[in-house]
Order: sequence, then C-alpha cells, then structure tokens
Amino acid sequence: MEKVEIIGVKGLPIIQEGDDIAELICKAAEKQGTPLRENDVLVVTHVIVSRAEGSIVNLETITPSEFAETIAQNTGKPPELVELVLREAKSIVRMGNRNLITETRYGIICANSGIDKSNVPGENTVALLPRNPDRSARRIRTRIRELTGKNIAVIISDTHGRPLREGEINIAIGVAGIAPIRDRRGEKDLFGYTLRVKRTSIADELASAAELVMGQADEGIPAAIIRGYAYLRSDEASAKELVRPKEKDLFI
Repeated sequence: MEKVEIIGVKGLPIIQEGDDIAELICKAAEKQGTPLRENDVLVVTHVIVSRAEGSIVNLETITPSEFAETIAQNTGKPPELVELVLREAKSIVRMGNRNLITETRYGIICANSGIDKSNVPGENTVALLPRNPDRSARRIRTRIRELTGKNIAVIISDTHGRPLREGEINIAIGVAGIAPIRDRRGEKDLFGYTLRVKRTSIADELASAAELVMGQADEGIPAAIIRGYAYLRSDEASAKELVRPKEKDLFI
C-alpha cells in the first residue's frame, strides 16, 4: 500500500434514538465529496451508536443500593453513577484511587463499565455501551451495503486507558467485516528471523488512527473513513478476540 487516508465525516446531526446512523453517515460523506468506497473502513464512536439505540440514562432516575453508596464513598463518584456501573458490570476487576474498573456484561474490561458523559446532551445524562457492539457494527455495515452497494468494514470505538501508560487511546469494542488481529507468527523479519509471538491488533490501531481526525471536544466528528488500508476481511469476526484471557493477563 502506498498511503492510508483518514477522512473525518463532518456535518452529522446530533444523533437521536431511532436515527439511521448508516444513512446519515452516507449522506454526510457524499455531501463533503468523500462518498464511501469499496473496502473502506468506517470507524464510529460508540456514543452515537448508543444514542441511536436508546442506551441513554438519566442518573436522576437511578436509586443507588447500599453497596453502591459504599463504593461511592471509597471512590468519590456519585452513588447513582456507581449503581449504574454495577448494573452494567459482570464483575469488579479493580477499585481504588478514585478508579472503578469493571468487566462489562459483554466481556470488555474498562473504567466505569464504559459509561460515558462526553458528547451526551443533558447535565445528568450518560451513555451506556451498546448492548452488543459487534451486532451494532454488523447492522451498520449491512445497511451501508444496502444503501451504496459497497462492501466495507465497520469498527465501533471507545476511548480507554492502558496499564503502565499515561493517556487514553481509541480502541475497537465492536467490529464487522474485518479480522481484528493480524497473526504474523511464522513470517520472517528483515534478517530472516521467524516471528513467534507477533499478533497485531489491527482494529485497535485503526480506531486510534481515526481519533486523530475525530476528537471529542473540537468539531464533534463522530465518524471517520479510513481508506487505502489492505485489511483481512472476515464476516465472522468479533472484537471479543481482542480481550486477553484472564489466565494470560498479568494485571487482573
């Protein structure tokens, strides 16, 4: 490949429950002169997917349990938020220093069960993660194929912190049409050494690259097109492939 382009999709409205994200993105991309092409990768922030799917909660409607009240005291978080985090979690992975790390019901390990206040209208309103991010990605991909006839890949992204590293990056929490990992074991490097452990998280790298033009606080661009990257297609792929098994994880 000679070059890879990252194109922010501008002009999208504030997404409401029931909106057809795929159609809105197609129209906005067409209007700005960058219509979706065959083999493009579309990266979409989870927040607009959650808004379209109705996964939005007003914290004023949440009554915290005693357990949530206790955790709130230990973490300094609002008890209503803690209660919602617990409802969305399968288990608590780590807690302390004002942090609450959980495993979501879909198997994603993240802070606060992925509950997000950024880019959500309303003072006390938060967005949950999509119930099934892979399924959401598949729906968007299928709808775009219906609208344009183009076969693309879709990545649903979220911003996550990382063990041992400062700062946050975008990662893939849902994928469709793309193998999320490129297994390079068995390939040879420049000096003929056979790679034994090299497995590249392609979906995470593409999600992070997309954030360079998306951002959260600037123009509010919630989607980006990545063009020119030769990815491996997969109709059966899942972002769950990116979650390291507990028996192999040194940090949980």
